[in-house]
Amino acid sequence: MRFVPRFNDGQEYSEALGKIVCVGRNYSDHAKELNNPVPREPLLFIKPSTSAVSLDAPIEAPFSRGDVHFETELALLIGKTLSGVDEDEAQRAVIGIGVALDLTLRDVQSRLKENGHPWEIAKGFDGSCPLSSFLRVDRVPNWNALAFCLTIDGELRQQGEGSEMLFPVPTLLSEISRHFTLLPGDVVLTGTPAGVGLLPRGATLEFSLTGGLEVATTVVE
Repeated sequence: MRFVPRFNDGQEYSEALGKIVCVGRNYSDHAKELNNPVPREPLLFIKPSTSAVSLDAPIEAPFSRGDVHFETELALLIGKTLSGVDEDEAQRAVIGIGVALDLTLRDVQSRLKENGHPWEIAKGFDGSCPLSSFLRVDRVPNWNALAFCLTIDGELRQQGEGSEMLFPVPTLLSEISRHFTLLPGDVVLTGTPAGVGLLPRGATLEFSLTGGLEVATTVVE
């Protein structure tokens, strides 16, 4: 059964989830913590729809395949077809804002990168994109003031704001639409701030987002 996005009032969106377009290194501090260069243009990759699971459910990660890292990100639900559009039109297509985890098999990714190979299998595996429900976009009047955070077992591990993005939301969406047509039901992950690390087994993860979205989950041991 395909994942269907829902709003935080419980209503399901009319479209099943499509592709998940992700943005790498959109916070300079995160790029630096992994010893990666700060990009001059958005670094894009895609997770398949089969990677999506509900963030309300316990997280089952493939620990047998090596280190699994957490990366907390803002998630944008697209409600209008976008292809080669300007920033203003791109921003108006967002109908929901939530949080997501971009789970990463870091050992696998490092080996693939060292060999110059694509690293989708480190990012797009089943269950690699736990997604929250979405706030309706009218709950978020100021994109730059959007703030989100993650605590693990009560300790603050990641926090970020829209104003800290190297490429803000309208710019990102316009640029993505130049390369991939975005369709209703697609989701865009906007990059992770500094603080990524090993996903701890058995831990409790709590997320919050400006506008009143709060989610808690646990990691299966």
